[in-house]
Amino acid sequence: MGTAARLNGALTPELYEVLRAAGPGRRSIAVNAVDDTLTFVPFRDLPPWLKRWAVYATVRDKLEGWWLRGEDAARRVWQAVRRG
Repeated sequence: MGTAARLNGALTPELYEVLRAAGPGRRSIAVNAVDDTLTFVPFRDLPPWLKRWAVYATVRDKLEGWWLRGEDAARRVWQAVRRG
């Protein structure tokens, strides 16, 4: 599925049906295919449900990155306090 998105650079009817059936999500088998589609198909060519998923995934990834950076900073502070 992801290969078809890369090669075509567009969302073909067949690819659309397969993506719609599998559905995006962290526990979905289609995660890589959806990510490839979001990477290689222009945003304006995506169907509305996939546009919503793209926005959701972007926000979720940004928040997760901030969380991990904060967690890392807290771990470093804790290690510095324990050492010194």
